[in-house]
Amino acid sequence: MGLGWGLAGVGRSQSPNLASAPHIGTVDPIPERYQTGQDLYLEACASCHIGVPPAVFPTETWRDLLLDENHYGQRIEVLPSPQIHIVWDYLQTFSRPNSANSESVPFRFQYSRPFAALHPNVDLPRSLDFNSCRSCHPQIDQFDIRRLSPEWE
Repeated sequence: MGLGWGLAGVGRSQSPNLASAPHIGTVDPIPERYQTGQDLYLEACASCHIGVPPAVFPTETWRDLLLDENHYGQRIEVLPSPQIHIVWDYLQTFSRPNSANSESVPFRFQYSRPFAALHPNVDLPRSLDFNSCRSCHPQIDQFDIRRLSPEWE
């Protein structure tokens, strides 16, 4: 048991201090392999609205959104190949499975379980839009959801 504690202490002493770690605005650091997928996703999607972090929706939602030309009442072009495959690889990797189909597939982020879990004490407007996000996440246009406005820090 002492050996285990000793080894655990070594691992802790080599881990980076979170306070001195660089600010990462996205939900998780993106490995280089997926960076192009994230860049293409933001270029294609965040040019019209904020980029919703992949984990907010289940994988099924992202699949349907990528393949549907009728995007929330607007006609859009489906991404061409190979871009769609690169974006799909990114979204599939960082989205979440629909846990045993216990959740209906949400197509609005305010109806997703992670969104509700991350905003437990926030009095959200009934009609939520992307400007509502900006009021608490001022850097959302740069895909930075971690930095909050001063009243929420």
